[in-house]
Amino acid sequence: MGYRSVFRPDLFDGQSIIVTGGGSGIGRCTAHEFAALGARVALVGRNREKLEKVEAEIAEAGGRADHYSCDIRDEGGVRETVRAILEAHGRIDGLVNNAGGQFPALLRDISLKGWDAVVRTNLNGGFLFSRECYTQWMEGNGGAIVNIVADFWMAMPTMGHSGAARAGMVSFTETAALEWGHAGVRVNSVAPGWIASSGMDTYDEETKKVMRSLRNLVPLQRIGTESELSAAVVFLLSEAASFISGSCIRVDGAAPNVKSNWPLPRSSGTEPYNGFHLATLPEALKET
Repeated sequence: MGYRSVFRPDLFDGQSIIVTGGGSGIGRCTAHEFAALGARVALVGRNREKLEKVEAEIAEAGGRADHYSCDIRDEGGVRETVRAILEAHGRIDGLVNNAGGQFPALLRDISLKGWDAVVRTNLNGGFLFSRECYTQWMEGNGGAIVNIVADFWMAMPTMGHSGAARAGMVSFTETAALEWGHAGVRVNSVAPGWIASSGMDTYDEETKKVMRSLRNLVPLQRIGTESELSAAVVFLLSEAASFISGSCIRVDGAAPNVKSNWPLPRSSGTEPYNGFHLATLPEALKET
């Protein structure tokens, strides 16, 4: 049993795709889908053990992947990692800037150190990987970049540091699409709403309790799947999106469109798409 993608199996044959944060969650799912579609995937992250596990999973499913341990906030480390991927793969066709992280806190309680840590991860890291992929390969050969941001529209209370960084990444996306378009490089972003991913299990119990009620705040009356997010990324890196650049696709069930004068009727929700054969429900979403 392998990944049940909606795209044709050979869509990325012969291509090299980098996925940062590929050791877990959305990155893991996305890496599996690209590998199932014929790409050779470069898994990037800080935790080598997690990367090795995903590499083995992809190999077991018949795909190709290798891994590179790297702190995306380290400029020199990012430069050397991109160089190593090029030496191993011979090319870089696509980059998925997925790695990121944050912690729940009110703005008044966030220290400069905490703010800086989140911004460096969620904004600086994506910039560094994009710049290095562009200058080392894409400037002369073309390519496509997708930046994973967040549903920061209408504010992100308790996640203000992440919201600021993600909004900055959308602006970076638009500018890079403009400056790099002449080289045949497309740059887009995908904004996940509430997605059932392992990242949910990293938060405290109070935050997890809130997460279990989030489906009631979504017009589609459910949480999204990793596969639904991955499909948007795959589309944007595919030839079908060859005239799409500087755009952002929201994958959020229309949550930002909710208005106080339009109460949401309760329902069982729409049917989710889940093509990832190794997907599991996060503990945070299981009813106690």
